[in-house]
Amino acid sequence: MKKVITGNHAVSYGSMLARAEVVAAYPITPQTQIVEKISELCADGVMDAKFIKVESEHSAMAACIGASAAGARAFTATSAQGLALMDEMLHWAAHARLPVVLANINRSMAPPWTIWTDQNDTISRRDAGWIQFYCESNQEVTDSVIQAFKVAEQVELPAMLVLDSFYLSHTSEPVDLADIALVDKYLPKYQAKHDLDPAKGHPAYGALCNDEWYFELQIKMQWAMEKALDVIIAEDALFGEMFGRSYPVVEGYRADDAEYLVFVSSTIASTAKDAVDRARAEGIKAGSAKVRLLRPFPKPQIKAIARGKKRLGVIDRNLSYGSEGAFFTEIKSCLYSEPERPEVHGFIAGLGGRDVTVDTVYEMIKITASRSPETDINWQGAKLA
Repeated sequence: MKKVITGNHAVSYGSMLARAEVVAAYPITPQTQIVEKISELCADGVMDAKFIKVESEHSAMAACIGASAAGARAFTATSAQGLALMDEMLHWAAHARLPVVLANINRSMAPPWTIWTDQNDTISRRDAGWIQFYCESNQEVTDSVIQAFKVAEQVELPAMLVLDSFYLSHTSEPVDLADIALVDKYLPKYQAKHDLDPAKGHPAYGALCNDEWYFELQIKMQWAMEKALDVIIAEDALFGEMFGRSYPVVEGYRADDAEYLVFVSSTIASTAKDAVDRARAEGIKAGSAKVRLLRPFPKPQIKAIARGKKRLGVIDRNLSYGSEGAFFTEIKSCLYSEPERPEVHGFIAGLGGRDVTVDTVYEMIKITASRSPETDINWQGAKLA
């Protein structure tokens, strides 16, 4: 069934199709529509889930942790300051190896107060042990909620759906909502390997762990995150077979014969395609590559698509203060061991929701094609004296 819905409602319907059993919610702009729609779906009997209204985002994640530990499929949503308030619980969910799924609508961090988009809220949580999917379209949002549960439950790590505020969250697009019976075949009912059912005999949660075992537990988390990359690729392939849509971890556009390649994420990926077409029309052999994951970072796929290029550009809608853009750092790092690695330009654009237009991306392509990098940060579209 096709519906014209916003990105926020695409998340809501995705959680319904995934048969989330517990949803803990606290409203925050720009994600409030997600949990409002879920509450409607629950009230109307369309979605069979326990909807818990809590007093803060910290409590929302705590409730999801309890639900997941008890063996339920748990979901929540937040943005920016809400994600920051959740921080302690984000680490707990990951270290407890609980497959909670969270949708975060990218919103710039305050102060000053703002409700518009950049990725600083989620890139600052990249080391919390959560899988992170960055979405380009409303269709990808709905499908990624379903995939996120499937992956998270296999590797026993939580997963985060990331989408731009307003550019996606409040923009309406046609979305094909899959038949729930088919989704059930792809994503069967969650069967927790461990839960708190006293009838089964249960493991301890939250016990003190000394140095005899803590190190090894962290290594197992790392192994799980590394495994997640292969699981994501395999589950996306299966999703493509069943539903006719798939989302590569790195998706090239006119990249095969490109001499100059720009890496992008989220909605900028759509803009970049038009900019690449314009560059091609003017004789610049450009291409783009959309990166779907920040964690686990798809190193083999980045290396493969970058191989043989003359120069790369990386467009970040985020900033690691005192360093550079997060995707720029990751891409440079994974190319370091390549015997012949291209030069890499780092661009930062669109902070605080400033529009990243076709003209903006085209300028970055021209810079990438015309000269070697002179600095780690090229501020694009900023009003600098």
